[in-house]
Amino acid sequence: MKLFLIMQTMRLGYDSYDSAVVAAETENDARQMHPGDGGWYTWVEPQYVSAQYLGEAVDGTEAGVICSSFNAG
Repeated sequence: MKLFLIMQTMRLGYDSYDSAVVAAETENDARQMHPGDGGWYTWVEPQYVSAQYLGEAVDGTEAGVICSSFNAG
């Protein structure tokens, strides 16, 4: 499992996510993840998400969101 920083710059401002650290098998899998449960109006479609590889996760880490940045309004 790999760790990625996923980011978006299209939908910024109140009540939106701007980034998250996720565990995923591939960069494409990371881009498909939503950083929270607020619905797609709080995030962007996968084609607008950038992903930066951070390193390998510890053994046993499951795919998913590790932490996220939400701009509450």
